[in-house]
Amino acid sequence: MALGRLSRRQFVGGAIGVAAAAATATTVTGFAAPPASLWEEYLDAPYTHPQIPYVGSAGAHGGAARLPRPPVVANVLTYGATPDGSTDSAPAFNRALAAAGERGGGTVLVPPGTYRIDGYVHIGDSDVVLRGAGSGRTTLRATRSLTELVGPYGSRYGGDKSSWSWAGGLIWLSPRARHASLLAAIRAKAWPFEGWTGDKRDEWTTLTAVRPARRGDRTVTVDDPAPLRRGRFVILRLADDAGHTLLEHMAGGGPGPEAYTWADKTKLTSYVPYEWPVRITRVEGRRVHLERPLPLDVRPEWDPRLISGITPLTGSGVTGLTLEAPLIPQSPHLLDKGFNGVTFQCAYDCWAEDVVVRHVDNGFGLVAASACTLRRTAVEGRGAHHPYFCREGAHDNLVEDFRIAARSVPAVPGTQLHGINVEGLSSHNVWSRGVMETGTFDTHRGMPFANVRTEITVENDGRHGGDASAGPLYGARFTHWNVTVTNGRAGLVKIDTVAPYSATVGISEVREFDQIDVPDFAGELHARLEAYGAPGAVRPRNLYEAQKRFRSGFGFGFGRS
Repeated sequence: MALGRLSRRQFVGGAIGVAAAAATATTVTGFAAPPASLWEEYLDAPYTHPQIPYVGSAGAHGGAARLPRPPVVANVLTYGATPDGSTDSAPAFNRALAAAGERGGGTVLVPPGTYRIDGYVHIGDSDVVLRGAGSGRTTLRATRSLTELVGPYGSRYGGDKSSWSWAGGLIWLSPRARHASLLAAIRAKAWPFEGWTGDKRDEWTTLTAVRPARRGDRTVTVDDPAPLRRGRFVILRLADDAGHTLLEHMAGGGPGPEAYTWADKTKLTSYVPYEWPVRITRVEGRRVHLERPLPLDVRPEWDPRLISGITPLTGSGVTGLTLEAPLIPQSPHLLDKGFNGVTFQCAYDCWAEDVVVRHVDNGFGLVAASACTLRRTAVEGRGAHHPYFCREGAHDNLVEDFRIAARSVPAVPGTQLHGINVEGLSSHNVWSRGVMETGTFDTHRGMPFANVRTEITVENDGRHGGDASAGPLYGARFTHWNVTVTNGRAGLVKIDTVAPYSATVGISEVREFDQIDVPDFAGELHARLEAYGAPGAVRPRNLYEAQKRFRSGFGFGFGRS
């Protein structure tokens, strides 16, 4: 079907017609091709469907196919970098990046070559892009871990864990002031919170109270519009009440979440208030239009406010390079030294494209990052603890065309490999068009909700983690759509028996073995299982891309949608 602007009736009709035709066929596994019912339901309520979240605006600049290419303002060679690996080039990289920031932004070029990096590379200013000549031509060879460069980083929840097991990067994109505060807290052993409201979650100011609204609304009514303007970055803050009704709402509501014991889940309850960053697109009197639809209801018992917090890093990125850590044995579980790849922290509308990380402890991180895109990225080498991690209230991010390569060396006893991780009330994130030669769909407790994994092939050999004090594995509206499982293992992919208000659509026929989970919530889960055993036959093939086209009002071809 050629793309063209269609009415909603034509759009739905096309979906029904193709799916109905497909239903007369039988897949090679013997299962009937998928019915149109769930997709029809979604189109009737795209922003409020009970099982399928709206993620069609995920990613930098709403998931834009072409990301900004700011003009070149610096070259790392000019600042003393050496492309033959003979000297430490980290200071030259950081001088060039700082100079670009002082000029108001721009691209810093990294010509072909291999650069020795004895420190870490920090992008701390908005609209600054570090651009290599391509992941096959520009290599940064790291020599030291974040433990060596910054110091030990313990956990704010106690114990002997290393927070470098899930934080920081040898290429680290975070706002300069926030970064300095974070490092000072780590060096003082005052283990910090890592998100939008500072080390102690007290660096915020109320802009205005917000009147009640519903999940999916794109406008809210505020008490005082005076501080608000088009383009302003704000944070919607929702605090839980004594009855934990906000957490119940994130889990889908009903008897199961109402009966759940929340009070002793101290790690989970430390994640609230929920903080959702968003830009304002228009202000009309007291009505404020938002860049994305609301992820949750806004109710007066949750003291809803628009606040200002940390000034975000925006419009910055890293493209066209490989970061390689030393080929040394992986550390025991939760004791990583911090040979980590690329991490975005308190970043918004930022990106990585055509970037490979190799022999890392942890690959690509989204830590309190929102509306960021990771495109054409890969994790290779000896095996990573978290190849991709998404945590500390990270929302609306897009990871597409990604690859986790099989280990190049056998796993070390006592180590762990998770896969594509999400935790800590992170929501509305998308993993799309991926090849996972190892790992799993690591939903890591902390009740993430409304996340999508679509059009992925996975050798499902990883395991999830997560402390019991972090609460449920899943909140409501997780969707796994068109997933091919190459080893037949069900765990963390087929989620209709464990995840509330979830949708498992078009996955391989699988069975339970290895790590087997039980539901956190008692009673009916209201989960959906459709097109079971028929990956590849499900239409649309890619849920995110179909939603994106629907958002734009365009027609929908069922081949590679």
